[in-house]
Amino acid sequence: MQRTVAVVGGGISGLTACYHLARSPNAPKIILLEGSGRLGGWLHSTRTEDGAIFEHGPRGIRPAGTVGKNTLLMVSELGLDADVLPVPGDHPASKNRYLYVSRALHRLPSGIGGVLRTVPPFTRPLLWSGLRELAAPRGTQPDETIHSFVSRRFGKELADIAIDSLCRGVFAGDCRALSVRSCFPALFEAEQRRRSVILGMALGGGKGPALDSALSRRACDERWSQWSLRGGMETLPEALQDFLRQRGVEMHCHARLRRLERTAAECWQITLEDGSVRADHVISAIPARALAVLLPGWAEPLAQELRSIEAVSVGVVNLQYNGATLPITGFGHLVPSFEDSSLLGIVYDSVAFPEQNGSCGPSVRLTVMLGGAWFKQGFGDPETVPQAVLLSRAKEAVRAHLGIVAEPSRTIVKVLKACIPQYTLGHWQRTETMSRYLEQEGLPLSLIGASYQGVSVNDCIYSAKMAVTRLLDQAC
Repeated sequence: MQRTVAVVGGGISGLTACYHLARSPNAPKIILLEGSGRLGGWLHSTRTEDGAIFEHGPRGIRPAGTVGKNTLLMVSELGLDADVLPVPGDHPASKNRYLYVSRALHRLPSGIGGVLRTVPPFTRPLLWSGLRELAAPRGTQPDETIHSFVSRRFGKELADIAIDSLCRGVFAGDCRALSVRSCFPALFEAEQRRRSVILGMALGGGKGPALDSALSRRACDERWSQWSLRGGMETLPEALQDFLRQRGVEMHCHARLRRLERTAAECWQITLEDGSVRADHVISAIPARALAVLLPGWAEPLAQELRSIEAVSVGVVNLQYNGATLPITGFGHLVPSFEDSSLLGIVYDSVAFPEQNGSCGPSVRLTVMLGGAWFKQGFGDPETVPQAVLLSRAKEAVRAHLGIVAEPSRTIVKVLKACIPQYTLGHWQRTETMSRYLEQEGLPLSLIGASYQGVSVNDCIYSAKMAVTRLLDQAC
């Protein structure tokens, strides 16, 4: 009899899991259950009548490494090659990234010259941080905060300014709470393997799996820093939906889950608001805390670990200024927490992807990121914060940081509630404990999504593929 796999959560992780299940030679019956009214999760684009694109979630994907190549391979398989908008290595959005410190924009050092001389906001050449790192002893702790790790190896100034800002840009989080082992595993492993991060990264690890495609070869040749899709990032989940429809996958929106239970026949009984579904295996692609609420009482050891994985909310304000120009050109700028804790940074979308500006003549498109780990402190409850407060804060930042005083011609404000999981100290132990529990109990449950093994789009796509690979191997 054909097995049934229920995939819970229709974001990029859940859709990718369905994709790899549907492509397998002996595909099971696949049921995708999504609680909201749309699929795609945080990959969400607004397309205006004049052809402008505004991203409310991720706006660009990095092509590097195993996970980057894996995503480009799937993009190729879905026939989206012609839709890819690359940002090559010689593009200003690849070369120029800024920090806003002491009420001024500072270009981050790049190239050998930037390392050898003192470049504000730093008080001495970064070469000294590199030399310090090469001489620093290997750490002895099983985990460490990112701030502590970088301070110990590269010096406090780099941690306070650059790494603080980077963690706000990537995780919307506080580097003094986040785990280096879970957030930047390559850095942690480089130190463990070679004693030095610089040596470890330079010498590299083993070869990853072969995930070659014409797109990833082109990305390598042209040194892409990132890429998007012509119709916005939401094009990717839309292409996955089209593929799944053709393969006969059952996809249900507004399917709000009430609980998960095991039946006497060793099946999952998934209770919805209006009915129920039976499945032999469940792949959970919903946030860890959302899954914890659904589990039966006897799975409390698992629920306890799931509840400990918190997530932060981000205010995303899209602004378009017709006829305006930026004082600088680059990817965007980040703001360290000591400068302005509730303002994470501003992305210059029109620089990286001018193709998405629309047909209304020259314009500047920006995205202002607000809150994160500092949301409540800066704006109060994400559930009730007025959009006008976030919009006002964003416009004020654009005036102060970039000198654009005109009123924006278009504005969109979204609050992405609990959108980025925070891998705090000891996250690796929590994920190991959960894996061990599932194995010991023999539970047919796979955990995928941003709560566990990486928050980027690439990480989510890769972990979904790996989970399906393991599931299909077990079935053989």
